[in-house]
Amino acid sequence: MALRFVGKDPESGDHGSPAVWVDQESKDLVIQGWTADERTTGESSRDVPIPGHESVIRVPKRMVPLLREALRVAESD
Repeated sequence: MALRFVGKDPESGDHGSPAVWVDQESKDLVIQGWTADERTTGESSRDVPIPGHESVIRVPKRMVPLLREALRVAESD
């Protein structure tokens, strides 16, 4: 799996998180973020239970431009 780095949270400094990549073969987005707090996971699990093999992450709004860029990369040939 070859990942293409798109970018990281501009406010994360040297910590490198959150970040987003695109899998160059499958075009899947790979997102690193903060583990969602109990309030968030409790809220989301009321509507859609979170399976034990999955995680919920929180990505800050300021990363929306990076997610758009990742989608552009994933949709390109």
